[in-house]
Amino acid sequence: MILTISAIQGEAQLHALDELIQGLEWRDGRETAGKVAQTVKRNEQAMMNGSAGQTVRQFILPYITDNAAVRSAARPRRFSHVMVSKTAEGGCYGPHVDNALMGQGEGRMRSDLSFTLFITPPDEYDGGELIVHSAGGSQSIKPPAGHLVLYPSSSIHEVKPVTRGERIVCVGWLESLIADARQRELLFDLERTRTSLRAKLPADSQDLLLLDKSIANLLRMWACT
Repeated sequence: MILTISAIQGEAQLHALDELIQGLEWRDGRETAGKVAQTVKRNEQAMMNGSAGQTVRQFILPYITDNAAVRSAARPRRFSHVMVSKTAEGGCYGPHVDNALMGQGEGRMRSDLSFTLFITPPDEYDGGELIVHSAGGSQSIKPPAGHLVLYPSSSIHEVKPVTRGERIVCVGWLESLIADARQRELLFDLERTRTSLRAKLPADSQDLLLLDKSIANLLRMWACT
């Protein structure tokens, strides 16, 4: 399942984020990639440990972790630290697969879903599409600024070469309470159905109550706590 979600809405918020990003320092993106990914990664990664990086991280994170669509689709258990990457003209990130396990110690997590939050408006750069490959074909994605793309970490994906301007995005990963992607999708479908029915049925509807029961019991069966 690949979803594009409007995460940061409003020009004022996007402008404020852009101002914060101007204060970041950058390093070669290959320093944060695994051995295989290093051979295909041609971008820059923001240094997030300093005060500027922490400020950007604190600004961005609530738009992701508190987003209702993200929570409904992903059922997150934990999130990785977010990173900000910049791909200038001639840069790209060739086909690769994200590491299955990330972090160390108590912060170690399984990567179930990856996300890319697009920060640069699409008319400010050419190329730079996110391509997600699957058995059913490949999907090319280049949404408006402020939109987040959620996709399986298990998929082969890439960033096409940027041929004009520069592309700035925020990337990260999450571990889901529901490890099975098919079960996550089923729960997401049921959640969307519940939201739709709540707008049409009275609050004390027995149909809604039964749907609440079914969703709760599926979570009891499938969730890894």
